Amino acid sequence: MILLMGMAGTGKGTQGKLLADQLGRHLISMGDVLRMYVTGKKREEMLAGKLLKDEEIIKFLKRVLSTLRDDEGVILDGFPRTISQAEWLLNQKEHSNARIAFHLVASRDTVKQRMIERARSDDTEDAIEKRIDEYDNATKPLLDWLQAHGVKVVNINAEQPIAAVNKEILKHLK
Repeated sequence: MILLMGMAGTGKGTQGKLLADQLGRHLISMGDVLRMYVTGKKREEMLAGKLLKDEEIIKFLKRVLSTLRDDEGVILDGFPRTISQAEWLLNQKEHSNARIAFHLVASRDTVKQRMIERARSDDTEDAIEKRIDEYDNATKPLLDWLQAHGVKVVNINAEQPIAAVNKEILKHLK
């Protein structure tokens, strides 16, 4: 299992698609999963930039993972985002092989610009700011936790061209 981590707008989805094709693995984008399964008031809150509870996110991920065989390779885009989610993932015997995480790093300004340019309905300026703040508060400490629990975390400069980011990721997978 390969983990792709980083703020929204760092290119996780783009790199995930490339890697899935190059490595013949399944790509699970938590953003796509949540946009597909979350409805009603929860959806409105999510689109406004509020994060769902860990238990809710895990429930949706379980639903998707249950459709795959244990031996099928997976790339997770945007999961885990909290220590609680990471604990759950590493305690799943069939998914405890998550031993490398690529942390795509880009500046706040770069991320905001990219998100505005992609013109998704949930990419309002207020929602973008909330997502970046949530990332700073919840996800950054997760990187240290992952390393302390045997997951190699590789920082990748996500401000490079797409091909250069991909080449750097592939270099670390060899």
